[in-house]
Amino acid sequence: MRILGIETSCDETGIAIFDEKNGLLAHKLYSQVKLHADYGGVVPELASRDHVKKTIPLIKAALLEAGLKAKDIDGVAYTAGPGLVGALLVGATIGRSLAYAWNVPAVPVHHMEGHLLAPMLEDNPPEFPFVALLVSGGHTMMVDVQAIGEYKILGESIDDAAGEAFDKTAKLMGLDYPGGPLLSKLAEKGTKGRFKFPRPMTDRPGLDFSFSGLKTFAANTIRDNDDDPQTRADIAYAFQEAVCDTLVIKCRRALEQTGLKRIVIAGGVSANKQLRISLEALAKKVGGAVYYPRTEFCTDNGAMIAYAGMQRLSRGELGNGDRVDLSVEARPRWPIDELKPLSE
Repeated sequence: MRILGIETSCDETGIAIFDEKNGLLAHKLYSQVKLHADYGGVVPELASRDHVKKTIPLIKAALLEAGLKAKDIDGVAYTAGPGLVGALLVGATIGRSLAYAWNVPAVPVHHMEGHLLAPMLEDNPPEFPFVALLVSGGHTMMVDVQAIGEYKILGESIDDAAGEAFDKTAKLMGLDYPGGPLLSKLAEKGTKGRFKFPRPMTDRPGLDFSFSGLKTFAANTIRDNDDDPQTRADIAYAFQEAVCDTLVIKCRRALEQTGLKRIVIAGGVSANKQLRISLEALAKKVGGAVYYPRTEFCTDNGAMIAYAGMQRLSRGELGNGDRVDLSVEARPRWPIDELKPLSE
């Protein structure tokens, strides 16, 4: 089975073709970073319009790269949510239309399930069950994963997600958009121990997250100190250390609560080097293992959508209606624990 995956949930257009036997055959990604940079953040209308321009050309490029034609595709998977509704509608409409024209099934895919399954694209994928820490731009959540579709949310962000806190703090420091990766790079030049930031919500039980207060603490620290390069680097170091420590503390609690030993980390923030080092140390301490996707699959991409779609289509899931249905499903808000387990 060969699946075309379409990802258009926010500001990246991702297209991929995944083969059930031979793995990833093609992967194309277009980032809108330059388009939104002047505005300091994603402009939904501009994002939607750019997806309209880029999706079809990228699909053609992916087919060419894989040496395939439309008749070689057995199904289409598209991101149906969560995300920006206009952007989601672009991918959903194109995905449904192509499936109708090609007379193949189409399936709506949950964006965060795509991230959760992204480590399955690697040579050493995790076995079920495991604890997943999902840290994408707008989401931070801890999930007990028993199997594909069998998800229990253990904790989630009650305000700013970790990725949002990174980007907003970077903006306070005058870094360009998107600021999270730039802040992490700046932190590499920082001095450990000069500044001490709080570890939010670690002094109370539970697995929920809150990073808005940490962002405010960073804003006050920036305001009250000199704006020289080393001070900025030291603040970046302290901020990143606080976020990573908080996420690791919550992961340790989740492992203790579930009795599991495997940790999966996915989403844009999972590319953070310090976070990976800290989680690997935790896994070693508890006699477990940590898994994450390669860097290019940490951010939004079509490969994770194609893989998640293949898992569901191969088990007969068609989403709305049958293979000739043209109904479009787009859900800007979609809790991951509402997904149905795969039928065996």
